[in-house]
Amino acid sequence: MVIDRAGLAAFLRSRREALQPEDVGLPRGRRRRTSGLRREEVAALCHMSVDYYARLERQRGPQPSEQMVAAIAQGLHLTVAERDHLHLLAGHRAPERGAGTDHVGPGMLRVFDRLTDTPAEVVTELGETLRQNALGAALVGDASRHEGPSRSIGYRWFTDPAARDLHPVEDHDFYSRMYASGLRGVLALRGPGSRAAHLVDLLTASSEEFRARWAEQEVGIRPRQVKRYLHPEVGLLELDCQVLRDPEGTHSLLVWTAPPGSASDERLRLLSVIAAPTG
Repeated sequence: MVIDRAGLAAFLRSRREALQPEDVGLPRGRRRRTSGLRREEVAALCHMSVDYYARLERQRGPQPSEQMVAAIAQGLHLTVAERDHLHLLAGHRAPERGAGTDHVGPGMLRVFDRLTDTPAEVVTELGETLRQNALGAALVGDASRHEGPSRSIGYRWFTDPAARDLHPVEDHDFYSRMYASGLRGVLALRGPGSRAAHLVDLLTASSEEFRARWAEQEVGIRPRQVKRYLHPEVGLLELDCQVLRDPEGTHSLLVWTAPPGSASDERLRLLSVIAAPTG
């Protein structure tokens, strides 16, 4: 397939100009005159240099890779249809749709972008973190450092002892049952050859505890609404975890809160101070 430079440039400009700062969680500023987002703002959202993005809008530079196009689609908060169109303009096939996609819908992103004062993250059905705000990373750790199967919290639970440090020991048995049960449910839904099936194979080969849990054939064990976290700096937090599911996809937005005036509320406020950027 051949890149359509003119079409790509025009589409990028139109999508950039259609977005407002508040749509992506950015401050507008009092003296703002730009219609839509600035190129440097889009570049930051897409995790690329301003020069690279600007050259695409000017019909110059190399053909962007599929990974770059995916990053742009996510940074511009494109719908799935718009994402597919962007890939075609860039000279690539449109990605497959379905459970395996990491593309977060624009509606869920708009909600996520507004959550700055409470921990939040967007996850897949396999517990892979796709988006995480600063307070979420401060609470459960920076998920961006994980790659491959380790992106799944359920996989880490059975293969990385450090994954259990975040929860009181008396909760560990429940989490082991819950993660095995959850993976069984996704496997039944997605079938052989799926990412869930691959995780089952890996865990069966590497974890004796997982093999024992898997043999118990438990299904339907749901996460508790109140979750307990042992944070190394602020201590024990007992937090309500609300889940918002994307009606058009398989992603979930997790939001943690504490009852006002509770000890956990005070500790969550302290954690927000620790997580705040300095300088």
